[in-house]
Amino acid sequence: MTLAVHNIEVVYEDVMLVVKGASIRVPSEGIVALLGANGAGKTSLLRAMTGLLSVHRGRITRGHVSIDDQPVDTRRAPDVVRAGVSQVMEGRRVFVEFTVEENLRVGAYARTRAGLADKLDRIYGMFPILGQRRTQRAGYLSGGEQQMLAIGRALMAEPRYILLDEPSLGLAPQVVEQIRDLIVGIRDSGTGVLLVEQNAAMALSIADHGYVMENGKIVMDAPARALRDDDDIREFYLGAGTGGASLREVKHYRRRKRWLS
Repeated sequence: MTLAVHNIEVVYEDVMLVVKGASIRVPSEGIVALLGANGAGKTSLLRAMTGLLSVHRGRITRGHVSIDDQPVDTRRAPDVVRAGVSQVMEGRRVFVEFTVEENLRVGAYARTRAGLADKLDRIYGMFPILGQRRTQRAGYLSGGEQQMLAIGRALMAEPRYILLDEPSLGLAPQVVEQIRDLIVGIRDSGTGVLLVEQNAAMALSIADHGYVMENGKIVMDAPARALRDDDDIREFYLGAGTGGASLREVKHYRRRKRWLS
C-alpha cells in the first residue's frame, strides 16, 4: 500500500513551472520526510497530491498521483480525502470562531458521519488538551494547541495517509518535541505520514526515508539514516559545521553541492 507521485510537473497559470519531474513514495505505516528551502516546490507537490492545485490556478501537466496504483490526480479534493489522504496545511488554518469540537466535526465532513462520537473520543484520547478545551473557541488556543487541533481535524477523516506541511513552524522547542512524538504515534497507529519540514533534524530523527527538493526537483532520495550521515545534508540542512571552509567558500556553497555539480 503506497501513496505515490510519478514524475509530475506542476505549472501555475500556464506559465510558471514549479515542480519539475518529481517522484516520491509514501508507504503505509511509515514516515517520509521531504526537506527543502522556501520556494523549493514542496507545498505545490502537496497540493498536487490532494487535489488543491486548481484553487491556486495550478495544474499537473505531466505525470500522475496514485494510491495503491489507482490514479487520484484527476479527483476533486473531497474525493481525495475519501480515498484516504488528508493534509494539514502550513499555518494550521483552524476555524478560529468555531469551538474545538466544531473544528473536529468539520474534519469528518467528507467521510461518513457514522461513528462520529467514537472518532471524537479517539482524537480526545490522542490529544487530551483538546478534550479539556472542546467548548473553547479555537482562536484562543496556543500555537501548539492549534497545531494539535489541525492534526486532529485531519485525522477525523480516518486517512490512510496524512500530509503535514511544516507542523513545527513557529512553535517553542518543547512543543516541537510534543508534535514529534504525536507524529510517531500516528505512524504507529497505521497511518502513513509525509512530513514536509524545514526543521530537518527533527524530521530525519523520526523518518524512515527522506527526499530533498530544490528548485522543483528531487535531488536526493535515501533512507533517513543515510541522509543524517551525508556530509552535504549535515552542512546545508542540519547546520553541522563547514569543515573548516573559508567564509568565501561558505558564501558560495551551492557550487559544492554534489547534486548541483
